[in-house]
Amino acid sequence: MPIALPLGVIVAVIFGLLIWLAPLPMVLLVLAGMASVVTVVRRPQLGLLLFCVLGTFIPYSTIQIGVRTTVSEALIMLTWGSYLLQSMFFDKPRLPAMLRTERLLLVLMLYSAFPFVIGEVTVVAEGNGPINWVRWLFNLSVLFLVPRLLLDRQTLERLVMAVMLGTLAMLLLSIPVFLVNRSAVSMIPVLSVLGYSGVDVLSSSLTALANRMGSPWMHPNVAGGALAMIVPLAFCFGMTRSGGPRSVALAVAVLGVTGLLLTGSRGALLSLVAIMLWMARRRIPHLGRILLAGVFAGIALLLFYPPLQDRIMSLFSDDDASTAIRFLEYTHFPDAVATFPFGIGFKVDPPVVNYTEFGISNLWLNFVYKLGLPGMLLFIAVSVSWWRQVRPLKGAIVLTADNAIALGTLSGVLAALFSGLFDHYFSFTSVLVALFWLFVGISLHESRRLRARVVADFKSHVAQPDPGERP
Repeated sequence: MPIALPLGVIVAVIFGLLIWLAPLPMVLLVLAGMASVVTVVRRPQLGLLLFCVLGTFIPYSTIQIGVRTTVSEALIMLTWGSYLLQSMFFDKPRLPAMLRTERLLLVLMLYSAFPFVIGEVTVVAEGNGPINWVRWLFNLSVLFLVPRLLLDRQTLERLVMAVMLGTLAMLLLSIPVFLVNRSAVSMIPVLSVLGYSGVDVLSSSLTALANRMGSPWMHPNVAGGALAMIVPLAFCFGMTRSGGPRSVALAVAVLGVTGLLLTGSRGALLSLVAIMLWMARRRIPHLGRILLAGVFAGIALLLFYPPLQDRIMSLFSDDDASTAIRFLEYTHFPDAVATFPFGIGFKVDPPVVNYTEFGISNLWLNFVYKLGLPGMLLFIAVSVSWWRQVRPLKGAIVLTADNAIALGTLSGVLAALFSGLFDHYFSFTSVLVALFWLFVGISLHESRRLRARVVADFKSHVAQPDPGERP
């Protein structure tokens, strides 16, 4: 008997019971969810595309799958499951040799088991260490999905467009809500509708940040960091495409800078400015004019939006609260390291109640806090290895449709690393970390593709005989 007949009867009975017992909106939601799961199981690339849309639009919308996790992370898990399931039944293209950066990241992931165990034993606090550790590993594993799923140029272009569409949707939601209500707290009811958990706790934390733009990234500094990483890719992609993709990407670039200013994230703003200056120094076309236009737009926004004036002027103030807290964090950081020399693991995030008073707003030192000194050294090794692989050749960079994604993701990762001097969000923050490692993976493999093409073109040129020579 064909398997389709009994399977169809079972599905029909299940949904008949659902329609009878459950409300219609819930039934429709279950149908949409099951259809998405079946589609991703058939085509794992779609799981990664969906992650890029939802991970940039509503990154922390949650779902219950035995334990509560974000929809974005559930998509990463489903994509891996689909890929491994298909690998059992179908022949997959041969994987390229692992790059040194990938091997070092794998070492970091394996090493994290040690501070995880230490933290479970030594830290007495409420928290689910095993679940948090597994979620972090899945966030890092996105880098290894790049060579497995982004096998052709068309899929890579679709993935970049998925990032652009998700980011554009997030900006079109966040900016109007903030401009109408002028408060980050006004985003709370919207997030509740979008399936966010812990809204009450979020409401109390956003009250102190009321004059900064709220967003589905929840904290304004996290939103600023995400935008600082995505805007360079949006600029490079938009400047080298035409039609709809160009319009969407450039809209993300313009609205992204506006949204970043409204978040009031000074570290993200400084990192984006630093990367744009680096790109201008490498003579990326049109960037000088864009920087000049950005200066005028920023001055206009400063004139008409006093809260932004306060945030910018606080850069030069001696009594800024967030700056004072950061100095206190650095002052107390040696005590935290002495208390947990091997890191606190994954049970809780810094600070640890009854043990330490402060966390640390620094990307690399946060690795020390969570994984100990070896964890930070391994992350530095991964970063250095990545830069050696992707750094452009000396001289001016010619921005083309072929290298736009490589340059955009490279610049985005540099912006994320630069912002790590002021914030720690690219170390262990769910979903944002996954996007970071996705950008790292794309820049690595695009760089390898471009270098291979240069070598192939050189060999082809050398192999051609001189027209003046006789055969």
